[in-house]
Amino acid sequence: MRTTFTQWAALALLACGAPGCVSTTPDWDSHFGAATRGNLAAQVLDPAAGASRNPALGLDGRAARSAIDNYQRSFVRPEGQPAAMVDQ
Repeated sequence: MRTTFTQWAALALLACGAPGCVSTTPDWDSHFGAATRGNLAAQVLDPAAGASRNPALGLDGRAARSAIDNYQRSFVRPEGQPAAMVDQ
């Protein structure tokens, strides 16, 4: 009786432990980082931009300097504080 119980217990333990030996990581590893690479590729406007001899179009130097100065001056003048709501 004890030998039969021991055999069944060993068989049950083996059956419960066998799925732990199956590896699913090769499938997961083949897709590791795919979402990150896809998001990075979606942010690239022109992948061949480095090979172009034409400079990027944008603001001229005078307009860019004026925009930067206006931006910097916006921090010098603090905005007025709104009136606080006070319950009495």
